[in-house]
Amino acid sequence: MHFKKKLSRSNLLRGGVAALALAAATSMATIARADTVTLVETGSSLLYPLFNIWVPAFTTAHPGIQLTTTSTGSGAGIAESIKGLVQIGASDAYLSDGMVAKNPNMLSIPLAISAQSINYNLPGLDGHHLKLSGPVLAGIYSGSITKWNDPKIQAMNPGVALPDHVIIPIHRVDGSGDTFIFSQYLDKSTPSWHNSVGYGTSISWPAVQGGLGANGNPGMVSAASQNPYSIAYIGVSFKSEIAKAGLGTAELKNASGDFVMLTHKTVSAAAAARVGKTPKDERISLVFAKGAEAYPIINYEYAIINTSQPDAGTAKAVRTFLTWALTTGNEYKYVSQVNFLPLPPAVVSLSKAQIARVQ
Repeated sequence: MHFKKKLSRSNLLRGGVAALALAAATSMATIARADTVTLVETGSSLLYPLFNIWVPAFTTAHPGIQLTTTSTGSGAGIAESIKGLVQIGASDAYLSDGMVAKNPNMLSIPLAISAQSINYNLPGLDGHHLKLSGPVLAGIYSGSITKWNDPKIQAMNPGVALPDHVIIPIHRVDGSGDTFIFSQYLDKSTPSWHNSVGYGTSISWPAVQGGLGANGNPGMVSAASQNPYSIAYIGVSFKSEIAKAGLGTAELKNASGDFVMLTHKTVSAAAAARVGKTPKDERISLVFAKGAEAYPIINYEYAIINTSQPDAGTAKAVRTFLTWALTTGNEYKYVSQVNFLPLPPAVVSLSKAQIARVQ
């Protein structure tokens, strides 16, 4: 009996130690959960696919930081970041001079280089790439060019049998960085568009009979695929969706007067012509770069960030994520999955200098 009592006390002791260890582990887990910082990103539907690739890799390397992402359009990304509703506003557009004047604490930080294609649903074209220019697209979106066999389109595409059918132009109805860069191409290439419409994430689209509106890049792909004889502007991160929908892709006339397809080579040529002019605040248009091989619609993908975060922990988490995005996340194996280009080292340095301001 004496032996049994000693054994019982030993078991009790071991049980007590185990209970204390479990309590300590539970306490540590609770502390770890309490220390987790959640960052919220919203905005660009063009940048959204890259965030979806980044998030698992980043959170695995930084388990103390959680990142939620939504695709709401660049306009919403900018607005919600300015209001402090999110920590990261994703945008294809940099902040305008007016926005910076009203919100001097807001930054436009490039994360990658992207591009935009002009796509069409034109039955019977059999995979032929139409040649189109800024002035022709401005004519289509302003209503002065209404049919596919218009002489201005036919002159650029000799020998191509173009249908005598009304063109259905599709534009974004949400505040959109894609609209920003598409309208910049029209603005820079077409004086009449510059003088009447201009550019922005939201513009007053001319009334065109039969024209359609769509939300986000997914909506643009869907609307174009469902409407024969339509035309749309779509971000390059949706290249596979464009191909699955069977949409054609145009060769575009660049600032040097040459027609070029959207390829790694032509986007790189355009970037090489413009990124060296990037200022310290990194707000710059890369659209309509000069050079025979330069694709005319490329841009920086921006994180719109408030330098004044709600607390030190959040500020550190924002800096940590953005720095990761510009180093590990800037590797070709990540950005190439959405057909983007990595930022060159000089631009990475400028972006890091801006990130250092976040407190």
